[in-house]
Amino acid sequence: MESKKLAVELIDEAVDSGARLYKACDVLEITTRTYNRWKILGYKDKRKGSIKKVPRKLTTQEQDSIVKIACSRRFVDSNPYEIVAALLDEGIYVASVRSFYRVLKERDLINHRRGDRGASKKTKPPECVATGPDQVYSWDITWLKSEVSGKYYYAYMVMDVWSRKIVTWEVHDKESQDLSGDMFRNLNSKLNLSGIKLHSDNGHPMKGSMILSTLQSLGVTPSFSRPRVSDDNPYSEALFKTLKYKVNYPIYFDGIDSARIWTANFVDWYNTKHKHSGIGMITPEQRHTGKGNSIMKKRNKVMLKAYLENPVRWSKSVKLWV
Repeated sequence: MESKKLAVELIDEAVDSGARLYKACDVLEITTRTYNRWKILGYKDKRKGSIKKVPRKLTTQEQDSIVKIACSRRFVDSNPYEIVAALLDEGIYVASVRSFYRVLKERDLINHRRGDRGASKKTKPPECVATGPDQVYSWDITWLKSEVSGKYYYAYMVMDVWSRKIVTWEVHDKESQDLSGDMFRNLNSKLNLSGIKLHSDNGHPMKGSMILSTLQSLGVTPSFSRPRVSDDNPYSEALFKTLKYKVNYPIYFDGIDSARIWTANFVDWYNTKHKHSGIGMITPEQRHTGKGNSIMKKRNKVMLKAYLENPVRWSKSVKLWV
């Protein structure tokens, strides 16, 4: 502020001595507009982030007074609402309840003093993020109706989260962590599962001690959905919806062999023929093997060619496939 005031005074002296205004401003490296603004509107720094004097801001002495009152023997076990109310009843106003809380928090004097447990901050667990194939798998079990009412077959499916490819599957007549363990041991004989993160819900075949022991021996890191959160395993849920909404999905299966044959055909179609909306309308197999990159480049070339031939058809730039 002082430097602005001094600059204006020096320019005024120069102009009074016969100098041109813009020449005097050039010497101090400011424009005539800046000079006029400082002279007319004052010298206050109105830039964002500049130090400003706030009239209603509590002084250091007032803040110290709040701390002294809150830490006094009388109010040491009272909260700011009680303190402010008690002082108002005596005809004394020091600061608002919010100001009490703000000052005490700045001085690190806010603590939980009740006998019960303090409120804990609930945060979402870290997300399992995949940037390529064979990093994060998702798995689950779905029921397949049999010809007998109340009897079901169980389809175990493991998919790669990044490519959506079904990496292994089995159909059995029961849910069992023993069968789950065998499935992952068989998969490990084909693929090295060490270092892979495996996400699932909280079912017994997923969280039983035997399956957890098996996964640990294979070097797999298990991850589980949060309790009562239905959308923490969305990839497997979406897979099962695609399975059961398939046009030729039967009302029931007349035997476990029938269920296995149908599921095998579904997996082959899903991996090699189904253009998945979640991965840019290519098949999971193309995504998993890296062939999807060349497909995307080819699509983008066609799009750019069409744009250059008739750009008026596009209201904005071309949206590229990725």
